[in-house]
Amino acid sequence: MSASTHPWLSFVVVFHAMQREAPRTLYSLSRTYQRDSRYPDYEVIALDHGSPMPLDPAMVRGFGPEFQLRRIDTDAVSPVAAINDAVRAARGRCVAVHIDGARILSPGVINGMRDAFRLYPNAFAHTLGFHLGPGPQGRTMLEGYDRATEDRLLGRSGWRADGYRLFDIAALAVSSEGGWFSDLQESNCYALPRETFLEMGGLHPGFRSPGGGLCSLDFYNRAMQHPGLTPVRLLGEGSFHQIHGGVATNAAPEASPWDGFQQEHAALYGRPWELLRDQEPVCLGRLHRRARAFPSGIDAPRLKQADGSDSMVLPIAT
Repeated sequence: MSASTHPWLSFVVVFHAMQREAPRTLYSLSRTYQRDSRYPDYEVIALDHGSPMPLDPAMVRGFGPEFQLRRIDTDAVSPVAAINDAVRAARGRCVAVHIDGARILSPGVINGMRDAFRLYPNAFAHTLGFHLGPGPQGRTMLEGYDRATEDRLLGRSGWRADGYRLFDIAALAVSSEGGWFSDLQESNCYALPRETFLEMGGLHPGFRSPGGGLCSLDFYNRAMQHPGLTPVRLLGEGSFHQIHGGVATNAAPEASPWDGFQQEHAALYGRPWELLRDQEPVCLGRLHRRARAFPSGIDAPRLKQADGSDSMVLPIAT
């Protein structure tokens, strides 16, 4: 636990059955890895949401005094209620929600969030999403991409010494497929003032589908429209998804839960989910040379998925 009574940021990271993935993600939040983490204290709340094999508290604490484990014994398949409770219990003035603990972060995320809040106290700081491997994992897993392949990919990449090397072995997620200056569907790692999150009601408690359904897309829409928030996109930073059998990210096209998720959204709001674009984000940061390989949203290369739909697919850099 951090010695600070009131850290500037509380990072809530959600894990379920991620014994393999969690240590990498937590390492990417450590002071050893994050650049310029000399700023005032932050805390990391590792939220173990009903994992059949609980995370080891000693493993979590081993990344630094600012790390703590919050274990929730539950049969609920949606982490929404647990996330909202964790935010209420958090000590930071600002809160970051990292809803998918399988996602490794690039090394400038915390520094970028701090800069965003220094410039805009009511920032909604957010990152793009990437998938490790040669394309969106819902497709690449059908072509042989698996945990063993990913372990080898990460092992030879040198990402622990230089996290920006993750860009060399990743592709844009479908939700971020247009690139740095495009409209996103969601962000899997974002931060905003804690009180604003609570005033907004947090993640909508009606999203009870596995993984939270469309709770992340819904919150992103609401935050981007919120008149009291300034959207800030962190250039050159991102979250990198490890393959782990996720409900949506690792679902084959024919097994996609999208229709069911949309039905849940329609039951809550009276309409299907759609991307709303009410505010243009401030773009903050530097595009690391390894991140420049990705499109800016103009003339992005596109290939066809197995189901015939368009999807961004970028090759692994060698």
